[in-house]
Amino acid sequence: MRGMLSPTIQVLTPAILAFTIGILMAPALTHYLYKYKAWKKKPGKRSLDGSLAEGFNRLHVEHEVRAPRFGGIVIWGSVCATTILLAVLANVVGGKFISLNFLSRSETWIPLAAMMAGAVWGFVDDLLMIRPAGEGLPLSFRLLVVSTLSALGGFWFYFKLGVTTISIPFGLPLEIGWLVIPLFMVISLGVYASGIIDGIDGLSGGVFGSIFASYALIAFAYGETDLAAFCAAVVGGLLAFLWFNIPPARFYMSDTGTMALTLSLAVVAFMTDSLGGGVGIFALPIVGALLVVTVLSNILQVVWKKVFKRKLLLIAPLHHHFEALGWPGYKVVMRYWVLSVVFAFAGVIIAISII
Repeated sequence: MRGMLSPTIQVLTPAILAFTIGILMAPALTHYLYKYKAWKKKPGKRSLDGSLAEGFNRLHVEHEVRAPRFGGIVIWGSVCATTILLAVLANVVGGKFISLNFLSRSETWIPLAAMMAGAVWGFVDDLLMIRPAGEGLPLSFRLLVVSTLSALGGFWFYFKLGVTTISIPFGLPLEIGWLVIPLFMVISLGVYASGIIDGIDGLSGGVFGSIFASYALIAFAYGETDLAAFCAAVVGGLLAFLWFNIPPARFYMSDTGTMALTLSLAVVAFMTDSLGGGVGIFALPIVGALLVVTVLSNILQVVWKKVFKRKLLLIAPLHHHFEALGWPGYKVVMRYWVLSVVFAFAGVIIAISII
C-alpha cells in the first residue's frame, strides 16, 4: 500500500501541508500573544558565569520586549497537526492517504516524542519568562530536564532498538555497546546548547531549516521515507515561522521552539546512523557547523575570561560579536543563511556518497 504514491510525494506533501497550516495558524496565534502581552517584561540576559551580559543587553534592550515569545508553537504545532491529520485521513479515508501517513513506530515516534517533550518544557520556561520578574527556569534545571529526556532516549535506542554501534565513514561500524546511552546524552546536550543561536530576527529559523532539510534528504537517500517526511514537515513549519519572523519579527521562536527542535534533531541524527545504514551522527557537525561554532564561541568566551581575564569576543556567541562590530542584524542573518546552505549541501553530499 505504501507504494500507491511515489516516495517523493510522500515526503513533499507533509512539508507543503505543514507550511500551509503554519501560515494559517500564525495570525491567530499572534492575536492572542499580543492580546495577553506574552513578551518578556524585563529586558536583559545573563552570561554563563552568572554576570550581566552587558554587551548583549546594550544591543538588544529594546528588542527583547518588542515582540512576544512562543513563536515556536507555529513550528511544532504545524508538525503535530500535519502528523495527526494525515494519520486520521489514512485510517478514516484510506486509499492514497495511507501512503502519506508517516507516523510509524520504527522511524517517527521517537523524534516526534522528543519534539513534544522539548516543546512542553520550553513552553513552561516561556511562561515563567513573561512574568513581571522576567526569570525562566534556572539553567541547571533545564540541563537536568534535557539530561533526563536524553537518558530516556538513550535507553530506548539501546534496549528497545538494539543500537550498539555508530557508523564510521569508509569503515566498519564501531561497537560501543551501552555507551550509546551517554553518547546520545552528550549529543543531545550539545545540540540543545546550540539553541542560543536564536537571538536575531530570522537567524535560527533559517539555520534550522537548512539542517532539517539536509536530514530530510539524507533520510530519503537511506530509504527512511517516514523519517524524511517528518523532517520535511519540520522544514515546512520552520518556513511558516520564518515568514513571520523576518525583520521586524512578529514573534520570537523562544525556548518552546528551540528545545523542540534541538531535542528532535539529536534523535534524527541517531535515526539516520546505524539504524538507517548511514552516517547521521558523523554528518551532524558538518550540516550543523554553525550550531557547533555558536556553542564553541560561548565556551571559548568563558574560558578566555577565566584564563586571560579578558574577553575573546566583544559579545558571545559569535553572531552577536558581529553585531557589536557594527554589522546590522540583517547582514549577519543573510550571511549565516548562506553559510548554513553551504554546510548543509556539503553534509548531504558526504553523507550520501559514503552509503
